[in-house]
Parts: sequence; structure tokens; C-alpha cells
Amino acid sequence: MQKNFLIIAGIFLFLEVYIYQAIRTLTDNSWIKIGYWVLSLAVYGIFAYEVTHFQRSDRSTVRAQIMISLFLIFILPKIFVVLFLLIDDIIRTGGYLIGFAKSSENFFPERRKFLSIVGLGMGGVLSALFIDGITFGKYRHTVRRVRVKFNNLPKSFKGYKIIQISDVHSGSFSDPSKLQHAIDLINEQKPDLVLFTGDMVNNVADEFKPFIPLFSKIEAKDGKFAVLGNHDYGDYVSWESPAAKKENLDTLIGYEKQAGFDMLRNEHRIIEKNGEKIYILGVENWGLKPFPQFGRIDDALKNVPESATKILMSHDPTHFDYVVKKHPSNIHLTLSGHTHGMQFGLDLKNVKWSPVQYKYPKWADLYESEGKLLYVNRGFGVLGYPGRVGVLPEITLFELS
Repeated sequence: MQKNFLIIAGIFLFLEVYIYQAIRTLTDNSWIKIGYWVLSLAVYGIFAYEVTHFQRSDRSTVRAQIMISLFLIFILPKIFVVLFLLIDDIIRTGGYLIGFAKSSENFFPERRKFLSIVGLGMGGVLSALFIDGITFGKYRHTVRRVRVKFNNLPKSFKGYKIIQISDVHSGSFSDPSKLQHAIDLINEQKPDLVLFTGDMVNNVADEFKPFIPLFSKIEAKDGKFAVLGNHDYGDYVSWESPAAKKENLDTLIGYEKQAGFDMLRNEHRIIEKNGEKIYILGVENWGLKPFPQFGRIDDALKNVPESATKILMSHDPTHFDYVVKKHPSNIHLTLSGHTHGMQFGLDLKNVKWSPVQYKYPKWADLYESEGKLLYVNRGFGVLGYPGRVGVLPEITLFELS
């Protein structure tokens, strides 16, 4: 532990030496220099305190959010400054070694000043983006409209509207009223059905309790269904006993029922119109280990006709590639979440990138494989970093055709 602390302290010291060089290059104002050191020492002090007091037994996510926010806003951007100043040092050192310069200080002032300005500027922009993501980004919910074609869709369900939301992570929000606009957006679509694909909480059931009245306002003609995500099982905190952990899960399911959601645990529900039917399947979480693998498609398919139109709710998109698309039951559409789009990236019409894609190749939007469709929702809430940059919170509206 002490060795790791010394390594981390050494890295931070390396960063600060370079940052201070950049500030000294740009100004001789002593107050700016003193202010910088006071702010940096305060941030490092808070960061160190939160890290040393963080325990797995903590059931609140506030401490984790503080640590991650401080790192992203005050520490990560400094790496950009260091990278630009390292470029100058490499050029000077290289020139000195191969004899192109008699002194490593040649052209230093102009080049150093330029690179300091660029590095500090980019670091400042990155900090501003992370601050905006916390303050506003996590509330910029958008409706994404997706038309899905089924070859065997009953005529009565043409134009049928389904809303999907996923990964609410209610424990990451302190004020339910700030999400009222998102609930209003859902109701404005006048959905026939609302499907929630898991992770209602971060750790414990009581996180959702203050949000029950808000989510009770979601309206859908044919009901609201839900499945469990990996965070809903309470695996990320320590429990006094297995019975306490089970009681927490039962409490969460009860809370969601109070909010109007019917929890599907490896089972299905039938939606009927004019004597015609579609089947909504819901399985428990199934992800690559260490995530739990409780999902049982065969149980959810009991008494479901093979030729029926079927929509599956499964929290983790890896379930689709490893199990669902190879399953003989021909489930045409699977709805997932889980990735959040990492809450950071580029999410434009023709350009999509997020670091999460290197772990989850199917991380957002609609995918087709072996004639089956998977939609990965970007998530309704936030986890860890309490904000969103580039990848906005999503409400998905599907229209069946």
C-alpha cells in the first residue's frame, strides 16, 4: 500500500513540475503561482482523503463520484499540458544529441511559450467539458427514434410504439425533480409500451425510493415492464448475510412495482390486440464474468409459439453475441443497455467513438448479426463520473413496422 502511494505521489509530482514550468513560462505574477499551488494542494488533499476513506462497504456513491470528478476535472487535463511540453523537451534533447544544436535552449522561449499556451488551453477545454457534463450534460435527455421491421409482425401492431429506457442509476441523482423533464419527454411520445432494461440503482434499493413518485408518472397504454441489471443485485457492497442481500433485491423489485413496473425474471408477457399477439421476453442479467449469468432464455420462452413476434429485454449486450443470436428460437429484436456509451465520446450522425467500444464492440444504436437485431441504449442516468460529455442520456422510441 505504501509503495503504491509513493508511486502515485511521484507521478503527481512529475505532472506538477511540468505544469508549473508552463505557468512560469507564461506569467511572472506571484499571486497566480501561489493561487495555483493552493488550489492544487487542496485538490490533492481532498482526493487523497476520499481515496484513503473509500471502502467497498460504503453504500453511497458520493465518495466515488467525488474521486472520479476531481481526477477528470483537475488531474487528467494536466496530462495534455505535460504531453505538449514533452514534445518540446524531446525536440531539444534530440537536437542536442545529434549535434544540430549547440545548446538545448535554442529557440526555447518562443516554442516553449507556444506549446504551454496550447497545452494549457486544451487542458482547460477538457476541464470545462467535464464540468459542463456534471452540471448540464447528464440532464440533456434526447429521444432517439428507431423504426424496426418484423417479417412476422401482426397487422394490429403496425405503428406500435415502444419506449426503452435503461440504466437509471437513481443513486447518482440527489433531486428527483431535476429528472421531471425526462419523464415528460417519455409521456409526450404517447407510448403503447415502456420497457426498462436494468440498473435502476447503483448499489441498494433505497436509492430508488425517492424516485418512486416520479417514475410512477410514466404512462403507457399496455404497461411498463422491467428486468434486472448487474447493479440491481447489490453485488458491489458488503452485506451482513446472504439473507440481507436477498431482502435488498426483493425490496427493489417491490419499489419498482410501486412505480408501475412489472419485473420479468426469465419469463414473458403477452401483448394482445384484436386477437393478435406479440411476446415480450425478459431475462435476468447475463454478462461475461465476473458479471452474473442468471439469464435463462429457455425459461422465458416456455409456451411461446416459435413463429411469434418476440422482443427480448436483456441488460448486457454481450448476451446477444454469446447466446441470443445463436439461439434457435429466432428472437428478432433484443434490447440492452449497460455500456452508457461510457458517458464520454463523439456521438454524431456519421461519427461515433467512445473508449467503451474497445470492450463492447456493440455499444450504442442498432446492430444486425445473423439476421437478428440488437439495440444498445446509451442509458438514462450516470455512474461513477456524475456527468456526460458527448454521449447524451437516451430515451429510445421504437416504431414497429
